[in-house]
Amino acid sequence: MNFYIMTLFPEMVMDGLNTSIIGRAVNKGLLSIEALNIRDYAFNKHHSVDDYPYGGGAGMLMQAEPVYQTYLAIREKATLPEGKRPRVIYLSPQGKPFNQKMAEDFAKEDELVLLCGHYEGIDERVLEEIVTDYVSAGDYVLTGGELPAMMIVDAVSRLIPGVLHNDVSAEFESFQDNLLEYPQYSRPEIWHDKQVPAILLSGHHANIEKWRREQSVIRTAKNRPDLIEKAKLTKEEQKLAEEIMLEATGQ
Repeated sequence: MNFYIMTLFPEMVMDGLNTSIIGRAVNKGLLSIEALNIRDYAFNKHHSVDDYPYGGGAGMLMQAEPVYQTYLAIREKATLPEGKRPRVIYLSPQGKPFNQKMAEDFAKEDELVLLCGHYEGIDERVLEEIVTDYVSAGDYVLTGGELPAMMIVDAVSRLIPGVLHNDVSAEFESFQDNLLEYPQYSRPEIWHDKQVPAILLSGHHANIEKWRREQSVIRTAKNRPDLIEKAKLTKEEQKLAEEIMLEATGQ
């Protein structure tokens, strides 16, 4: 899969993504990540990409043309079928909150472009011209889109076959079936007087899987009750979740 990141700070992005699992996947040729500096496509000798917004207001705005020229450069590089435009994700607080379902959807693409905004935003006209998805990292404001872009690259990359050492691990992590991941334990068996749950030492795999499923339901009901209504639960699991949520609200 090929990622293209449109940014004012390419070193920040690449330094973060060239390490650990993602970096190894790039070295193996499973992923390609390229950060394009929007300033390189500015049309003035100072390579400035911002200007005052029409109508007044605080701050500066990224101009349309440098962003558009960066996008055209990516289209030249992309290996999409003729006539097909790449999917362009604009990282913005105005977008839909990023989630695992989005990651799974983005992972189906061969080429993915991430546009990192700065200042007070980007000229609306170029957004209308090139952006296909508006995505937010959450209900807060950051100084730029680089950190959310890195987050999306990481989340999507994990779903690409071969990126993880154990591909099965991508299927049974948090948010699988809209449930949070169950608690996990490693050696030693006792740490700070805390004992590993006996069921995990039993060797009875069916009972272990049942316990893990139950713990996922409990953890989701406690920490993310908003996900429960989306999860596919048995009647018994639904009753358990409702009891946990009632207990959490003190009713």
